[in-house]
Parts: sequence; C-alpha cells; structure tokens
Amino acid sequence: MSNILYSPWRLEYILSNKTKKCIFCIKPAENNDEKHLILYRSKHSFVIMNVFPYNNGHLMVVPNKHVPNLNGLNRDEISDLFISVQLCEKILHRTYSPDGINIGLNLGKAAGAGIDEHLHVHIVPRWNGDVNFMTSICGTRVIPESFELAYTKLKEQFDNEKSEK
Repeated sequence: MSNILYSPWRLEYILSNKTKKCIFCIKPAENNDEKHLILYRSKHSFVIMNVFPYNNGHLMVVPNKHVPNLNGLNRDEISDLFISVQLCEKILHRTYSPDGINIGLNLGKAAGAGIDEHLHVHIVPRWNGDVNFMTSICGTRVIPESFELAYTKLKEQFDNEKSEK
C-alpha cells in the first residue's frame, strides 16, 4: 500500500475565487503590510504569512520580481531571497521553537504550486506529532493561533532584526 498525503483543508483555497492579477505583485504594491500580513521587506524580496497555512508560522519568501522560477533571478536577487529564508528560519526557531522546519519550492502546477507564475519559498515550522487525529480523521487542520497574534509576534521579531543591523 502506498502512502498518501492528504491536505483537505486546502480545498477552501482551491475553490476560492482568484484574481487574474498576481497577488504577490498586488499586495506589496499597496503598502499595507499589516492588512496583507507582510512581515519583512528586503531589497529584492519580502516575507508574507500564508493565509492557508499547513501550520501556524507558515511563511513565504517572495522575490519582488515576477518570475516563475529561480532562473529568472540574478545572483543578487537569489542571494537576497535565501538570506531572507535564513532569517525566517532563525525567527521561527526563536518564536515557536519547532522540532523541525520544511523549506521548499513548488515550481509549476505539476509540482504543486498554487501560484505558479510567481516564485515563492515556503517555510513551514513542524513539531513532532503535528499531524494528529483532527487532520487524519476529520480533514480539519488545527491552527492554535490567530493570524493577528502570529503577525504581531513575528513582526516584532523581524523589526528587531532590522534594528540590530
């Protein structure tokens, strides 16, 4: 018997009305970071909370440049992107003390990208036993923290990092 990974809570995102415009271009351009859950901006990328998270603290690092894959970025942009990923790892460990972290890219629809036209890196904190009976049996994901509280805690950490530089 093969193993199957189900994520039925993602159905809300899959079935939701989506704009034809790229949300990773629209949201940062509005300069309303709190509304759009943008935690941090660097020269070439930004960090945003995932509104359809696999776990609390699920972040995405997105290049400012609208490209579908890593080959669309120059060395400075790639460096900036992964320095921001590294910063997210540090802040998630400091804020949530996870047992592990998944960091990944889904390049293209076939690879699982929900937004395949704009590259983004997922950073998902993980805890031993974080997939429990609610997810396995009921198809329900328990996220024990509101977006508002998570945003406030994480934003403070990102702001502290900026002030230390």
